[in-house]
Amino acid sequence: MQAGSVVLILHTHLPYVLHHGTWPHGSDWLCEAVAECYLPLLNTLTQLAAEGITAPITVDISPVLCEQLEHPDFSTLFEQYCTTHIELAQQDERFFARTEPNPHYRMLAQMWQRWYSARLEDFTERYQHSIVGALRRLQDAGVIEVMTCAATHGYLPLLGSDESVALQVLLACENYRQHFGRSPRGIWLPECGYRPAYVWRTYLPVEHFSTPHPRLGIEQVLARCGLEYFVTDEPLIRRAEPLAILRDDGTPVPPIPSSDHPFARTPLELYRIASSWDTLADNVTVFTRDRNISLQVWSAELGYPGDPNYLDFHKKHFASALRYWRVTDNKADMRYKLLYVPQWAQQRAQLHAFHFTQLIERSLAEYHRTTGHSGVVCLPFDTELFGHWWFEGPLFLYHVLRGLALSPLARPMTASAALDHHQPRQVVRLPEGSWGRGNHHDVWIEHPVHWMWESIYRAEYRWSRLAERYTNARRTPTLDRILSQALRELLLLQASDWEFLVTTGTATDYAQMRFAFHHADFERLCEMAERYQPKRGLSKTDRAFLDDTQRRNAIFPELRLEHWFNAAHAVGSAKTRV
Repeated sequence: MQAGSVVLILHTHLPYVLHHGTWPHGSDWLCEAVAECYLPLLNTLTQLAAEGITAPITVDISPVLCEQLEHPDFSTLFEQYCTTHIELAQQDERFFARTEPNPHYRMLAQMWQRWYSARLEDFTERYQHSIVGALRRLQDAGVIEVMTCAATHGYLPLLGSDESVALQVLLACENYRQHFGRSPRGIWLPECGYRPAYVWRTYLPVEHFSTPHPRLGIEQVLARCGLEYFVTDEPLIRRAEPLAILRDDGTPVPPIPSSDHPFARTPLELYRIASSWDTLADNVTVFTRDRNISLQVWSAELGYPGDPNYLDFHKKHFASALRYWRVTDNKADMRYKLLYVPQWAQQRAQLHAFHFTQLIERSLAEYHRTTGHSGVVCLPFDTELFGHWWFEGPLFLYHVLRGLALSPLARPMTASAALDHHQPRQVVRLPEGSWGRGNHHDVWIEHPVHWMWESIYRAEYRWSRLAERYTNARRTPTLDRILSQALRELLLLQASDWEFLVTTGTATDYAQMRFAFHHADFERLCEMAERYQPKRGLSKTDRAFLDDTQRRNAIFPELRLEHWFNAAHAVGSAKTRV
């Protein structure tokens, strides 16, 4: 008998980079992720399905990424990207023929030519130019479940208003229905950031938001939007406070521990989350990342990706930026890296997959033996880890899913299937936090990004005042265009990626530039809306600016001012129960 379930979740997200640069920062990020991660993942899942192997997983994809992948400009960009990299590999082969007596160099250059040619064929022929369409077909076939994510990956716990949180969630759900033809059941909270309901104020002395005032818990907004579950990190569930136990009829009773409901605060159980006894009606379920098992994949030093035989991420050819060397030694200087041997790496990926499967089985078996309960191992990862950071990651996934499909102890399930099967009845109050450093908000609120949050809060306040002005007013199509684009710029401004890139130093200049551009566009659009007069219309300069901004930041064409009113209505209804 199987001892429990395993839920593998892949979080798939990139900020909006189309029409905002190419290399080293910009649309090349998107093309790189498609070539190295998304297409290999689709190939892995398609191959398993063709082999009759049932090992469903959950894939979360952010709405802002869906919009980029489905944008008409993306297909041409990706085809050019693959063609360019094929040519770079050909140039490397000619260079190695002149300079390197070892034929293995040329063999690896030929490998890259075949690899990029295959990715180009996958995209154009196998998946008909649509990554999102391929995911939809896999979900319709029962191979995967697709979750949603906040619309532009805004860091929800720190946004200044419940309306902003609700807009990120409501727009995500609507966008999901457009791309996948159904409503989502679960959501990936950006950075796993969560905040319960309490009397809140900003960390920063910003007018309008620095006075303490009641805020909804994130789970209340999710429940009001029809969502059923999200994901958190293990240290947060370890510090959770028991609130209630739900009877069969849904009636809550005090949380008195028993053999059936021990409140062990373990990542191997599912829990319902509520902020207080008074808000129990607005509860959703949480899946918890199992840190010990996940570390085998996350850690480049202690985990599998640091194996000496895997392709080294950091050392690249000076002309093409293609990779020809293996890890060799994590601590070794780049000059000592040895040439990559694909066959050795493939063997290691299969062995590591076997070891990973055993870890999952042992964890579930031990939990079942000691508690008598059927546990749930939740393993969430960034999709970009498999293929980009860890080139052999997709092959590792293939062998893991194949092993789990045959496992007598661990049953692979989608998140929704696990939720239906295990039906949690323990309700806990989850502490505030994220899966970032120290499980706090530090990465997204440190001193170098304070100016960003000050700008976001003032923009949120300005937008709310502007929206109030038009709550019941008659609007012209031109005014609607201005307001809708201003709201898009606000959403793009809220993306957590900008703070992350600045704090980690990954692409500081690019993130600061993008943030400043979106903020400047938002302010100008608000000014246009405030002084717009239907009889006078727009000036030639303003019309050109509006047209250019809509082309440049063309996401969520369905977005209207009414989305903001719907978000305000959703949280207004819920606020009565805080």
